[in-house]
Amino acid sequence: MTGSRLQVCDGVGAIKDVEAQLEKLRVDAENCALISRLATDPNKQELFARLAKHLETLASEVERAIAASTSKEQGNDRD
Repeated sequence: MTGSRLQVCDGVGAIKDVEAQLEKLRVDAENCALISRLATDPNKQELFARLAKHLETLASEVERAIAASTSKEQGNDRD
């Protein structure tokens, strides 16, 4: 990653690595949301809810980067 932009490397292996990280972000977000719902301490509820939201946002950004990279590669394949 460079700055706030994700650069997806060339090759199928790199895409698979990024997709694996995307899945991990989604699972972590779900786990944080669950912890938030189960927590009895209001501060912990809020903390884990914020973490879940942040991880969901990161997952969405990674998903967009994958889609952009894939469409860009498909466009290059037509040349």
